Formats: sequence, C-alpha cells, structure tokens
Amino acid sequence: MRDFFEKLNIKLDNVKNHSFVKGINITSQVFWNLLLIAAVLMVMLALFVGGAGAGYFVSLVEDQEAYSKEEFEQKVYNYEEVSDIYFDDDQYLGKIPSDLERKERSLDEMSEHLIHAVISTEDEYFFEHQGIVPKALLRATYQEVSGASTQSGGSTLTQQIIKNQLLTNEVSFDRKAKEIALALRVENYFEKEEILEAYLNIVPFGRNADGRNIAGAQSAAEGIFGVEASELNVAQSAFIAGLPKNPFTYTPFENGGAVKEDFEAGMNRMHLVLDNMLENGFISEDEYKEALEYDIEENLTDPSGSLIEDYPYLTYEAQDRAARIIREDLLEEDDIEVDELDGDERQETLTQYLAQAKTELAHGGYNVHLTIKKDIYDAMQKSIADSQWFGPDRQGEDGVEPEEVGAILIDNQTGAILSFVGGRDFERENLNHATQAYRQNGSTMKPLLAYGPAIDQGVVQPGTILPDVPSTYSNGREYTNYGDRYQGFVSVREALKESRNVPAVKTFQRVDHEASRQALQDMGFRRLKPDEPYESGSIGGLTYGATVEQNTNAFTTFGNEGKYHDSYLIEKIETKNGETVYQHEPDSNKVFSPQTAFLTIDMLRDVLKPGGTAGALPGMMNFGGDWAGKTGTSNETKDSWFVGLNPNVTFGTWIGYDNPQTIASPYKGLSYGARTQRIWAGMMNAAFDANPEVFGIDDNFEQPEGIVRQTICGISGKLPSSLCSEAGLTTTDYFNEKFVPTETDDSLNGTRYVTINGKRYKAYDSTPSEFTQTGVSINEDYFDADNMSEYLPDDWDNIVADQDAPSNGRNPSQVTGLSFSNGQLSWNQHPDNDIVGYRIYSSDGSKIKAVEENTSTSTSVNSSGSFFVTAVDSMGRESTESAPASGGGEADDDSNVDENENEDENNQSEDNENTSDNETEENSENNNQNDNSEDKNNDTENENGNNGGENENNNENDESNGNEESGEESEENNNNDDGSEDDD
Repeated sequence: MRDFFEKLNIKLDNVKNHSFVKGINITSQVFWNLLLIAAVLMVMLALFVGGAGAGYFVSLVEDQEAYSKEEFEQKVYNYEEVSDIYFDDDQYLGKIPSDLERKERSLDEMSEHLIHAVISTEDEYFFEHQGIVPKALLRATYQEVSGASTQSGGSTLTQQIIKNQLLTNEVSFDRKAKEIALALRVENYFEKEEILEAYLNIVPFGRNADGRNIAGAQSAAEGIFGVEASELNVAQSAFIAGLPKNPFTYTPFENGGAVKEDFEAGMNRMHLVLDNMLENGFISEDEYKEALEYDIEENLTDPSGSLIEDYPYLTYEAQDRAARIIREDLLEEDDIEVDELDGDERQETLTQYLAQAKTELAHGGYNVHLTIKKDIYDAMQKSIADSQWFGPDRQGEDGVEPEEVGAILIDNQTGAILSFVGGRDFERENLNHATQAYRQNGSTMKPLLAYGPAIDQGVVQPGTILPDVPSTYSNGREYTNYGDRYQGFVSVREALKESRNVPAVKTFQRVDHEASRQALQDMGFRRLKPDEPYESGSIGGLTYGATVEQNTNAFTTFGNEGKYHDSYLIEKIETKNGETVYQHEPDSNKVFSPQTAFLTIDMLRDVLKPGGTAGALPGMMNFGGDWAGKTGTSNETKDSWFVGLNPNVTFGTWIGYDNPQTIASPYKGLSYGARTQRIWAGMMNAAFDANPEVFGIDDNFEQPEGIVRQTICGISGKLPSSLCSEAGLTTTDYFNEKFVPTETDDSLNGTRYVTINGKRYKAYDSTPSEFTQTGVSINEDYFDADNMSEYLPDDWDNIVADQDAPSNGRNPSQVTGLSFSNGQLSWNQHPDNDIVGYRIYSSDGSKIKAVEENTSTSTSVNSSGSFFVTAVDSMGRESTESAPASGGGEADDDSNVDENENEDENNQSEDNENTSDNETEENSENNNQNDNSEDKNNDTENENGNNGGENENNNENDESNGNEESGEESEENNNNDDGSEDDD
C-alpha cells in the first residue's frame, strides 16, 4: 500500500513540472490537493467495505456444516428412482406414486444436444468458473436491490444443485451466502462432468403426459416426447432445456395430463435456447432452422397409464402402510416417544413425520414387497366388476351412488392380507371400503363379544339353554329379535345358528365386562369409548363400528386356535441395493383358549347348514371344505355382512351405501342376505379357480385336547337329574372339559298342572285332580320372564312355567248352548279365562265324565236321556247347572262319534287360530308403531358418516347403539337352494 502511494506521488510531481501545469500551478493547486484526498479516501473506503463485507459473509455461513466429500456425495447424489412395489411372489407391480417422478441416467446416456442446450442457457461459463460467476452474482444482486423488471439470475449449475439438494428455496442473503460457499467446495471435490450429470438428474422439468411431476432428463425425455434421453434431437433438447427456468409455466401439459390449449410460453423459451445454442456455436444455421420448423405439439407423447389406474386401491394402500412403517423408523431415529406426548402435540408430530416418511418413500428408491397374491387379487376384482347381484343405485348426499362393497382375505396363521376389494369405482369414491370405512358389523359381533368370551369364561357352553323372550337392557330399554319372533328356549348353538339377538345380549350380560372389553381390544377393536362395549355392542352396536379388515381379522382368531395376529400388507422393505430395512415379524396374542376357539368354530359351522342364516351358501360355492361363518345386518338393514373361514383363510365381505341407506330387499328376487352371500361366493369361486392351493380345502379344523361330549340338563346346564331325564330335557353337546358340570340339575320340580287356552300353568291345591296332569315346572330362578308359558316350545309337552294358573276370584257363570244329538253332547266355550274344564252330569245328578281344558266343548255320551254341564275353574269353583239337553239315544257307532267329535274340535280349533291370527296382526301393528317411535328417537343410530378417509358412526348414546335388526334370522333362515328368501 505504501508503494502504491509513493508511485502516485511521483506521477503527480511529474505532472507539476510540466510547462502547461506550471502555467496554471497557482490556480490549480487547490484542485490537485482535493483530488489526491479523494483518491485516498476512495481506496480507504474500498478496503473498509471489503473487510466489512468479508466479515458479514463469514457471519452468514459460520453455522453451515462443512461437509466432507463423502457427505457431499451422499447428499448431492441422493436422487434414486421412486420406490417399486412387488406382489408376494416378487412379481413386479409398479412404482409407488410420488409427487415427483425421476429416473437416473449417466451423462454418457444423455443427448449431446441436451448438454449443449443446458450449458448455453443455464450456465455458459460452466467449464470455466469455479462454482460461481462473480459478474453474474453482482448483476443479479443489483437487479434484486433495484427491483429491476428483468431478473437474469446469477446461479450456476453448481449452485442450482446446492439449492435443490442441500438447501431450501428460501430467498435470503443467508441462504445465498451458504449456497456460494457450498458451491465453491463442491467444485473442489467433483469433476465438471460429475456436476453436470448430477444437475441433469436432479433438476425439475414440469409435468409428463400423465400429469405427474417429473425431474431429471430421462423422465423429461420419456414423459414429454416418449424417447430416451440419449435420443433427443436439437428441437426436443432445446424445449426440455428451457423448462427448468419455470417448469410449470413452460410445461406443455396440464395437471391431469391433457395438452395445454396454449403453451406459447414454452415455445418462446425453446426459441431463446436455440438462439443461445446458435450464438455459442453448438448448432449450425441449418440445424437452427430445422429445429424451428420442428412440430413440438405433434411429437408430444401420449399418456402411458399408471399403476394408480390399474391398481388404485392397492397402490395407495401399499403407499400408506409403507410410509407408516418408515415413520416409525424416523421417530425412533429422533428418539421421539409419541405416547408421551399430549393429544395435539402427538397428532401434530405423527402428521409431520408421516409427511417426511412419504417423501422418503417417494425418493428413497425402496423395494416394497407385499403379501398380496396377484392372481387372487385380479380374480376378485373381475368377479366384482362382472357381478349381477348388487342392488340399485341410490340418491345420496353427493349425488347418485352405487351399492358398494368391501372385502378382504386374510391368512389365519399369520395375519397376512392375501387379497382385498376396496370398492367398485375408485374414481367415484377413493375410500377403501375394505380398510378405511367404519361400519356397524351387526350380528357378526355375536361370536366375538358375546359367545366367545362367555364360553372362555365358562359362563355358557354350546348346549346351554337360553331364554329367547321379549327383554330389556339393564337401563330398561327394550330390544327384540328380528321380526319380534321368539323361540322361548334355545341352546347357545341354535341361537347363534339362527342369529337371535335376545340370547346373545343375555349371554353378554352374564360375562365379565372388563374381560370382554379386553378380548375385543386384543382382536383389533381399539376405537372404543371408555365405557364400551355396551350391552348393545354384543349385537353390533359399537359407537364407531369396524372396518372389514378389523372384523374379518378378528374371526381369524377362531381359525388360529384362539391366537390373534395383527393383519399386515407389507412383508418387507429393501433399499435399492437389496438391504432389508424392514421385515414383518408375526406377533401372536392369545385371546381365547384352543378349546373356546374350536367350540365357537363348531357352532359357526351350523350357520352354513340348513336352518342357519347362511344355509344356502355351500350350494353357491364351486368347491368344498370345512367352512364356518357368520352373517350380520345393522339397524334398518344399512349394512350386510358375511364372514366365512376355513382352517387356512378367513374372508369377510360387506355391502352397503357410502351414505348409509336401507339395502334393497328383495331385489332381483333375492333378499339382501342372499345377495351378500352370492357376492361373497362369487369372489371365493374366482379366487379358488386362480389359486386353489391357498385354501387347502382338504384340511379340517382340528379338535384340540380338552374337548368332550357331555349330556346335561338343557335347562340348567348341570348334570341331568332323573326328573330332567324323564321330562326329556337332556341334551348332549361338546364341552370344554374344564367346565364340565359337577352338580346335578335343580332347575325342575315335580308338579301338577292345568292347561288353559292351550297354555300350561301350575295347579292349585284346590284344583280338582280330574283336570290336572303330572309334569315338571321350571324354577323361576333360572328364567324370569313375563308370560313364560307363552314361549315354551311345542315339543316340551310336560314342562310347566313357574306360574300359577289364572283365577278371577269368582264362581264361573252358567254354561250355555248345550245340545245333544246322535250321542254327541256340545256346548259353547265358557268366556272366563280361568276355566280348567267341564263336568258332565245326567239328569239324576250323577257325574258321567270330566272334560279337560276350556277349549274342549263337546264329548260323546253312550246313553240316552237328559244331561247338563258345569264349568270348573282353576280354584275348583264350579258353575251352576246348565239348561238340560236330551236326545235320541246312542251314536250309530264309535267311528261316527269320533268323526263328529274331531270335526267339531277342528272347527273350534280353526276358530281359535283365526282369533290368534287377528291378535298377532294387532300385536304386530302395535310393535310397528313402537318401532317407528324408536326410530324417530334414534335417527342417527348406527349410521357412519363419510368423513375424509373414514366413515364414522357419530352416535354418542349408550344402549341406544343397539342394532335391533341385527338379527337377520327371519330374513335368511331356511334359505332355499336358490338363495331366495323363505320366511318362517
């Protein structure tokens, strides 16, 4: 610096000695002094500004990590292709959708024209600079500070790599300073060819013909012109090279893949690139003109289709599940325990890391191996597409919607998802009905929540008798069977076979609530409110319902000896180099004992036998095997289910509308249940034809040790007493030997009984023996129901409810209408409800005979003369004598007497039946009125809202969640072989 000033003084002295200067020396002395001072000040200012600027630059980059060459390689060259998906046999499925599609190529696999086009447009000094071009930086900085309308940019290719791969797109001096520092270091580590190759694989190029975002020269060449990057001509190269400046403005394609009506901006950009190529000597004048005449639009490629188009449900399901697996790894790497976070923070963290995981999956180059069997999956989709058994389209909240379907096939021993059907039309509704839609599962819940836990706890066994009578929940709200029909007493086996609601709820009321809740959670039902399951849950009344996957996978527990596996779709995930970063490890959870699982399976076998709710299903299948299953229907028939299983697989199917509506029944001559079963069978037949080995139809459910056959008294479930045996009330069925009874039955008592209006009642001590019979009564401690006698099965001839006979407290009135003809004495039925029979007297007052039951109003008399009749009530009170009747002697012969007596009795019985029918019709109307009232109060029961990716039931009530119509027993019992509805 001192030498600089000395030289400057010498030159100034020489100027002073010049003759011209001497002439004006005095007048200009002041000017020269001022000039010297100004020069000195400018130099000092430059030094100061330079030093301050350098210090400021250092302050901006001091927190930037100084990467080694290996670290730069890892970050700069982290542009693997998108992840690939494979079926279970390593058969290639396709690429996981990404917001950016990129395919890697080496520099020698790219057109020389493209390289020249990029260099001449994006970085003409690329092979000369050391990472930055100061002149360009100063120009860009000036334009930025001055707000100039023209912004030429100052980034080299090296800087663009840094911006895309190492830094954010933030616009700030801090980021720009780091970009400069890192670019200088990259130039020190890598050859120019390596940097150029990285750029051409990294930079975004807008959209391809399928409407997907693309990056890298190969994806651009293939996605825009349908050629390899090495095959690009001059015009194509110029067009592609111009895109990175503003990819989505210059791209020729819309978001959906359609060609823009006007992409003049992209064409103008191409012309600019051609001008630069010509100016820099990369092309000749002839090549320039030829490129200008090239028809870009005419040579754009057609859409190629995509994995999403061919396998939409599977693609998104695989992407989502793989991302969630990667999210767990990311959380573990960052030592984050989400269970320790509060609700909002937990959700925010999960959402944030899921987004990171999806990015990692999209750009990580993984190989994702699924459990899906392609042949079965394809066969099931075709079966649904060709099926004629779906109901009509209905008007929904968002327009007309079809009857939808969700189905899933799961391996019992591992939980692997072998196939599924997500729906009928992905374009109309992106919701996966097999894995995302939460719906009420109706009576399929009975073995899961009621009978399974009850058998496991020893509360019931298959042969246990349960009351099937009108009943109420613990809160007093009434629940019914489908159609308000009752059997009176049924075994657990029969109740499950016929899908009766009352026995299921009564069973659930007897089990330990916490144990049942735990069992439900252990089988994958984890969206439970704090007090759930309610009693109504035993017939399908969960607040949030269940997905087809959850419901079906729960049934695999019975097919796997009581052990539950979480269902899974991702078998393993590998890096591009073959390193396994995830491998599914089955983790079983014991829910029920093997004995409970077998007993439940054995009962579910009966569902597919005649009289079961799926009795016609075996006839719909093209193959056999040891099958068990359960039907299910929700309130107002808004959901219809069938879940079937054999020793190897479980297959569950649901049909219904996205906006829950009553399913058409009958439709095409079939009930909703029959249509559901035909859809289920259609998919199974197609799957079996595609891959029969999966089903193992020669295998049978194996009976474990600890299962015995035991005879019990059907009323109490205890060992039969002599009274029970004599009454014919014993039953023999399978038992878990752990719960074989040791006590003798005490549910029955010997008693006298009377029959009034066809019902049996206990007789009083004063009831005349001539009107009583000997039988057994059921201890009210076992069954407590009003009018129990009305529900005693017809074949329980000598069983008497623990109810005293009715008594009106007065003497019967006189019998009327007495007549005598041809040896047959007849009279009118007495109107009182406590009459146990009639006495026949001759005119001299001697008793001839007694006639039991009020409904018997005639008898033969083998003598002539005059007779009268009295009525006797349950307390033994007798009416006054009727008006006498006399007639012409004996009957012609015994057969004629019997014929007349039978005819009279038949006529009377017919009258009684007509009366009963009228009463039933009246009761039915009353019940319908009650049902309508309940419906008004529970309009939102068991309806699942379609909210985003899930359908949720928003019901907040407790027992009002009950599916009163979940018993599809009347609808589907005793189906004919053709699957048509056959009402009982």
